[in-house]
Amino acid sequence: MRYLGTLLLIGFVVYCVIDIVRSDEDERLGVHPALWVLVVLFPVIGGVVWLAVSRTKRGQRTPYRTQTAQAPGAPVAPDDDPEFLWRLEQERRRREARKPDDEPHDQPGPTV
Repeated sequence: MRYLGTLLLIGFVVYCVIDIVRSDEDERLGVHPALWVLVVLFPVIGGVVWLAVSRTKRGQRTPYRTQTAQAPGAPVAPDDDPEFLWRLEQERRRREARKPDDEPHDQPGPTV
């Protein structure tokens, strides 16, 4: 219990350093990661500043759920695929254009 505060502070600094290393350049405001690590080494103030800056930048990005752009060539659902819908429409038009005589009639086969 005596060293709990020290352990918490070390854990906080380690968390911030790992977060800095894994962050994007935009989250770091274009500052080199080594400079942010130096800032974080100032015990509480540096970590709080890092968290405030990085979380503000992360909050300004669009959430993952709202991003609908798909990678080119990614599979799409049939009702979202324009080529599939076009082929379906062509097939429907061909069926409508056929005469009733063109339809195959079921002929009963020979009975035994």
